[in-house]
Amino acid sequence: MTSQNSAILREVFGYEAFRGPQQAIVEHVVAGGDALVLMPTGGGKSLCYQIPAIARQRAGRGIAVVVSPLIALMHDQVGALREAGVAAAFLNSTLDWEQTQDVERRLLRGEITLLYAAPERVTTPRFLSQLDALHARGQLSLFAIDEAHCVSQWGHDFRPEYRALTVLHERYAGVPRIALTATADALTRADIIERLQLEEARLFISSFDRPNIRYSIVEKKDATTQLLRFIEGEHEGDAGVVYCQSRKRVEDVAQTLQDAGINALPYHAGLNAALRQTHQDRFLREEGVVMVATIAFGMGIDKPDVRFVAHLDMPKNIEGYYQETGRAGRDGLPADAWMVYGLQDVVNQARMIDESPAGDDFKRVMRGKLDALLSLAEASDCRRVRLLGYFGETYERASSDAGPPQGGHGPLGGQRGHEVPSVGATCGNCDNCLNPPEVWDGTDAARKLLSTIYRVQQMSGISFGAGHIMDILRGKTTEKITQFGHASLSTFGIGAGFSETQLRGVLRQLIATGALSVDAQAFNTLQLTEGSRAVLRGEQNVQLRESVTTPAARKSRRGGPVAKTRGTASPAATALDAAGHARFEALRAWRGEVAREHNLPAYVIFHDATLAAIAERAPATLADLQGISGIGAKKLEAYGGEVLRVCALPDK
Repeated sequence: MTSQNSAILREVFGYEAFRGPQQAIVEHVVAGGDALVLMPTGGGKSLCYQIPAIARQRAGRGIAVVVSPLIALMHDQVGALREAGVAAAFLNSTLDWEQTQDVERRLLRGEITLLYAAPERVTTPRFLSQLDALHARGQLSLFAIDEAHCVSQWGHDFRPEYRALTVLHERYAGVPRIALTATADALTRADIIERLQLEEARLFISSFDRPNIRYSIVEKKDATTQLLRFIEGEHEGDAGVVYCQSRKRVEDVAQTLQDAGINALPYHAGLNAALRQTHQDRFLREEGVVMVATIAFGMGIDKPDVRFVAHLDMPKNIEGYYQETGRAGRDGLPADAWMVYGLQDVVNQARMIDESPAGDDFKRVMRGKLDALLSLAEASDCRRVRLLGYFGETYERASSDAGPPQGGHGPLGGQRGHEVPSVGATCGNCDNCLNPPEVWDGTDAARKLLSTIYRVQQMSGISFGAGHIMDILRGKTTEKITQFGHASLSTFGIGAGFSETQLRGVLRQLIATGALSVDAQAFNTLQLTEGSRAVLRGEQNVQLRESVTTPAARKSRRGGPVAKTRGTASPAATALDAAGHARFEALRAWRGEVAREHNLPAYVIFHDATLAAIAERAPATLADLQGISGIGAKKLEAYGGEVLRVCALPDK
């Protein structure tokens, strides 16, 4: 069995060896076992069900159904499989009635190896009747449920339609199922197991570490200006994603970037479907496009060469942050996860939780998740250690590179641990490790802020927002302070030595720890809580990082600075000599033409890493192309001659 699976990996996908737990997962599912797979974005999840589907189809077990929530993912994966010579198809709203019937006829004739469909379609009576017919003939090989966190109310992207997928187990109990996700804490994982009835499934958990991603979180001053500096200073000409919370902000930021000469596009649910699709296609097919989007964009996007993901507004929780930042650097090459955050982000997220119609248990869990994200943002120690610790993993710094990526995917790493992260561990690739921040004791400032809030409420009988409280503490004479007579308070001016930046940091910390709350129903005013007492009595210290508003200078893996200028070649080609660069650029131009002819993103034809390996080898014969990662038998047959022709051009 192992040799057959390895042969499929090599002959169909062009990779010499499995990585991390892939082989164990594939063998388990090929043998008919159920599995729940947690593997980071870019870790090679798709191979974990594609290879079993091919192996079981070759063994006469029929068709695999892949439940996928997004059209973009279906198109890309089906296109890539067809390029590799695998009979794949999808059923979604982009097909007309005649095309849909054609796919259904091929499905029932057993001419498809993998069929992709959305959860809404899979659970319709029409589709289930077709599955019944296949099952009666023993022609259902497996079900793959991608983005399985969508089934959980505790996950960051709950989709009610996923709950109906329990029908697959109830109706087709003997057909193996593999559920996959890149993001699930212990609570979400337990919910997935319960909702999808995977109690007997084998659990596979890869390391959540993405060592090629540098994490940077800076305090928000002027977010759009900070973003411009970040892109122009480190990622000019690169593909990236910028996440904003509101549609209006998406439009404004995209326009600002365009005005600065950056190839930026907006994406949000308020745009008409055709324009959204056009922008998404441009992002996937063109070089160097920056997509400014709400979280409506991203899941299922397989583009491997996204060099940065930026957040201009704080996400709801670490799961969302991890999932979104994981869209950077899927090719395993250096990438950035950069975020700005401020007090208003904390207030907004807390307000949304409080205003939610959900029950108290749900709100309590969501507040805990928000607190964990704020703790990550305020941390002065290694961000990677904290991020992995949230998912129960102990960080262990890799001793060497994990080798070339599979299909543009980064290293899988080892099996994750379940211990408390090591105190003092450092990754060397986050802003806190590269540029350790100063830490100051904010306990005195916190006590003075809480005392001011208490005295204001006692004096005026009403509550006020953060700005007014800080003005009192710093001794500012404003119209509002004069109106309410707050200059007479004993705390007026006693915090003049603290900057507004420092006080905002203290307020964020107090809100995060529950020592303060924000009343969304009363104009975001600050309210004391039971937790305020411990701080006021000096029983709880408040330690804060000094404000950092600009990212640390990037360092290469060799330790030196990395220069970035417009038009710089892909990071995959940095090790090539002049002749190799010429071959690489010629191959990229050829690949672009082929991709346009096939109406596919360029990376579906070949990834940059594969082109770089070809350019380095300078092949003269088809035999020279064999063994290069990413070139399977079908692609060698389809493109080998053209690749040799293109490689010879720069030498002439």
